[in-house]
Amino acid sequence: MEYIYGALLLHKLGQPVNEENLKKVVHAAGAQVDEAKIKTLVASLKGLDIEAELQNASIAVSSGQSGNAGAGKAEAEKKEEKKEEKIAEAAEGLASLFG
Repeated sequence: MEYIYGALLLHKLGQPVNEENLKKVVHAAGAQVDEAKIKTLVASLKGLDIEAELQNASIAVSSGQSGNAGAGKAEAEKKEEKKEEKIAEAAEGLASLFG
């Protein structure tokens, strides 16, 4: 993951995402540099528009959250109903003791 983070940091700072810069970032972070991983990552990012990919990921996450928001709300309502039922049952039980 540190290699991905390093590439994102370089991109954010407007620096070229190349082997040399990525090695410097990973080394500066205190991690051990793996030449093979750096070469693989740089090769896979070649020709890729990182900014466009970040925007696509942002859109995918936000649309996924809005789709799940309704499900989360319904689940919370069900939990609240169960709590209310349990409270009502407990009250009935107490009432029968003193009835």
